[in-house]
Amino acid sequence: MRPQDMTPEMVLARYDAALERRRPWESVWRECYDHVLAQTPGAGGPMLYDATAADAAEQLSASLLAELTPPWSRWFGLAPSRALAEGPDAAAAAAALEEAAEVLQGHFDRSNFASEMHQAFLDLVVAGTGVLLVEEAPAGETSALRFTAVPLTQAVLEEGAGGRLDTIYRANMLDAAGIQRRYPAAVLPVGLEPREDEPAARMRVVEAVWPDGHGGCGFMAVLDHDGRAVPLASGRFLDSPFIAFRWLKAPGETYGRGPVMKTLPDIRTANKVVELVLKNASIAATGIWQAEDDGVLNPATVRLTPGAIIPKAPGSSGLTPLAAPGNFDVSQLVLDDLRQRIRGALLADRLSSPQDARMTATEVLERSAQTARLLGATYGRLQAELLTPLVARCLSILRRRGEVPPMLLDGREARLTYQSPLARVQGRADAANTLLFLQAASALGAEATAQIDIAAATRHLARALAAPAGILNPAPIEE
Repeated sequence: MRPQDMTPEMVLARYDAALERRRPWESVWRECYDHVLAQTPGAGGPMLYDATAADAAEQLSASLLAELTPPWSRWFGLAPSRALAEGPDAAAAAAALEEAAEVLQGHFDRSNFASEMHQAFLDLVVAGTGVLLVEEAPAGETSALRFTAVPLTQAVLEEGAGGRLDTIYRANMLDAAGIQRRYPAAVLPVGLEPREDEPAARMRVVEAVWPDGHGGCGFMAVLDHDGRAVPLASGRFLDSPFIAFRWLKAPGETYGRGPVMKTLPDIRTANKVVELVLKNASIAATGIWQAEDDGVLNPATVRLTPGAIIPKAPGSSGLTPLAAPGNFDVSQLVLDDLRQRIRGALLADRLSSPQDARMTATEVLERSAQTARLLGATYGRLQAELLTPLVARCLSILRRRGEVPPMLLDGREARLTYQSPLARVQGRADAANTLLFLQAASALGAEATAQIDIAAATRHLARALAAPAGILNPAPIEE
């Protein structure tokens, strides 16, 4: 749909319809957040007695940041397409793309990317869906990029024909001053101008992004004022500023399912078991007592503290402890099993650092390979829904500013490579298989070795291990 085909009334109507389809998920999300994150002041929710899920969820979100988008190293690369890499200008193209990647990494390092990405990963772990907003920072900022982790309560999503979350609505409550700051060219209705003598009323503003059918996406911001749709801003983006991504999804569903949602029954049970254990401990410490009602002993004034003297009337039994019928306690066994399952479901025992310092290098590599297998499906989805759109959106902003040359990540001009720790695991496996073949071929003798193109094998190993393109000689040009 083209931007001019979407009207403000259509934006609000489609938003309300998508919001109704989201309603069944909200109670599940609320329960996941209540049992994993600490209580927000004034938000209510159940008391948390067990912190196993909260600790494991925080570790998983931090591990995703370190394994997929580590802030201390470059997790992506730009390489020329195969046709360009074999041409006469291969060296110049590789150098230009490497310089563009360094420029983009510099903007990542100077921006708020690490902090906002971690918050988006936390939404991904808890609720199964995360949303990241990538905007161009105002002129004069240290970085051209500005990131915002959009709370899932503000985002309403629609899945397109290709299975991507390409239509995204964000509902935000803003006052008149906030609307003017975010949309300087907007014309507010009469009576909504900011006034200093009255408290600012907050109104609902819906931002919508949808594919326009021409390789870009349309944008419109609409103010919902007394049931009337007031347009605030509209335009077109080459790449969507909203990036929505999921942990996994079931067929026919729009929103994702996270690991916390999967293990929520165990989290609820563990929290209840710890609550009962604490209540039992309180009874064991203070006991349950009985006393004769002789008109002398006042239970309201009795204090069961060490060294206390409790008076009793002559001939009365005073306070007498009430004996429990039995002492069959299996709560610790149940709790240990629940905590182990929670940490296993949240991958706390897989992504954390090895505790055994005696692990050999082979064991460490096998542990990394096992982690890659566990996260294989999730990593593939995050690569398609998060990493590739993220780099494309950031390069689009830098191209508009003239900081990187015009390029298309379409495979014909340039291609995107991933150099994160999780991506390197598969590369190391491919390189190990290639080296095993070369070793076996060399053992067959000179005739087998002569069949190997050493230069091609070197270039293949460089691609598998994500080596910088500048360290290789340009490929020879075939005449």
